[in-house]
Amino acid sequence: MQKKSQKIYTPKPTEEEAKNSYQNGGNNYRDNGQQRDGEKKGPIKLPGRYKIAQSDEKEFDLETCMENFKLSENPYEKESDYYFDSYSHFHIHEDMLKDKVRTLAYMNAITKNPEIIKDKIVLDIGCGTGILSIFAARAGAKHVYGIDNAGIANHARKIIEENGFADKITIIKGKVEEVVLPVDKVDIIVSEWMGYFLLYESMLDTVLFARDKWLAEDGILMPDRSVIYLTAIEDGDYKAKKINFWDDVYGVSMKTIKSWALLEPLVDTADKEQINTDACAILDLDHKTMKASEVEFASKWQLTAKRKDKVHALVAWFDVFFSFGGHPVRMSTSPMTKSTHWKQTIFYLNDVIDVKKDDKLQGSIAVKKSRENPRALEIKLSYHVETDTQKLDKTQFYSLM
Repeated sequence: MQKKSQKIYTPKPTEEEAKNSYQNGGNNYRDNGQQRDGEKKGPIKLPGRYKIAQSDEKEFDLETCMENFKLSENPYEKESDYYFDSYSHFHIHEDMLKDKVRTLAYMNAITKNPEIIKDKIVLDIGCGTGILSIFAARAGAKHVYGIDNAGIANHARKIIEENGFADKITIIKGKVEEVVLPVDKVDIIVSEWMGYFLLYESMLDTVLFARDKWLAEDGILMPDRSVIYLTAIEDGDYKAKKINFWDDVYGVSMKTIKSWALLEPLVDTADKEQINTDACAILDLDHKTMKASEVEFASKWQLTAKRKDKVHALVAWFDVFFSFGGHPVRMSTSPMTKSTHWKQTIFYLNDVIDVKKDDKLQGSIAVKKSRENPRALEIKLSYHVETDTQKLDKTQFYSLM
């Protein structure tokens, strides 16, 4: 339990971080203080929208792709209100605030673009401690409304008052879908809604609900775009220690747990030195124009091996973009950049794939909300390989619970 005297830790950026963290692609931006090793400092171009092919593979249409996917039992059954309860504990907010990549990206997107914020009505969805609301107030917002259904909202009010913004920021405790705002429209919606694999916890649905209900026609969403990427990795040591371990546990076969272990993607930091293919985008969302149904998708993917190696898993990460104003920001959770609390999502394969330079791996990936728990994800992944030594056409199911 959080003590009343407990202070919320807000990381103070160094002068160099504050200077560079917003320069991340586009006209003058680089990776949010996360330059890739060996990359020259300086402007890089913000990537345009990716052309991602929808899967036409058999049994990968969204209507029927998960028909054969069924958990024999769910060991992680959770209470219906676990989501909001979990965000009532201060340590979760401490972890997020101490994530400098995350917090500085939002701080700089807001405070380095005061011409976007000044005299505007801002809505902060899932406001937590109120840190983003305070950034907006400091940037000159006319008024900020923060909404959160978790108990942290009560602390947010005290933090707002402690920092002298009680007349500029109003915290509303409740569900976005149920609360009443004292204004008809807002100019800006800011929200740190991203979960593991971008879509876990389904908070984007809430942001889109608020967009359709309250955002002015010429309003801005922060962030306004997100992309999920896929690559491959050699990770034999981990797979041997954590997955194959269940084949023989002190002479006892526990293969039933091995299949369970493969079913659940690993959320962890992937070693960039073990990445052995290029990367491809599998989802590209424009938050201003997208439909809520687009969070469920089935896409083709293709990777090219960069060297002779073995592939044990596919690795996913996401980037989000604040592509407005004079100082756009790109926040990346790539294994090639500074680690974040989101880490990466790793999908271990049943097979070990032998590749040499320029070999192709391809397949489809389908992602849907869980039928049992809409905040969880059901994922179907196929991989097709035809090399000098192997021919594989396999499909695996995963559950991000």
